[in-house]
Amino acid sequence: MIDIALRATPLDLTECSQFVSHPSCGGLCFFVGTIRDLNLGQTVTHLEFDTYDVMALKEMHKIAETAREQFGLHAVALHHRKGELTIGEVAVIVAVSSVHRAPAFAGCEFVIDELKKTVPIWKKEFRADGSHWLAARP
Repeated sequence: MIDIALRATPLDLTECSQFVSHPSCGGLCFFVGTIRDLNLGQTVTHLEFDTYDVMALKEMHKIAETAREQFGLHAVALHHRKGELTIGEVAVIVAVSSVHRAPAFAGCEFVIDELKKTVPIWKKEFRADGSHWLAARP
């Protein structure tokens, strides 16, 4: 079971939790990434995420499939925001379930790490002294 989403609207941890929950699964693991107000000692006012939607969704699904196979996960939910986000808003949710906790922890970490490496989602950081793209630009 895989649930992938790119949204311009707020993400819902309860929705992701309900998707991955199953009576056979004793291990549920979640990563929730939020927008913080500091980066490298500089005050951040907000972020903007730009995406190549078709490719991003394809890559997100591929990551989820790989995680299910590699870690024996029951389900994976991977949701990411796009557009402008303010401090404290949720940018990404990874939710996974498995029979035991160790594969859930490992699978969750794999999903967020691979998302950061391979999915065409770009982050622009806004500060009082200007804005800039983090990592590669779109």
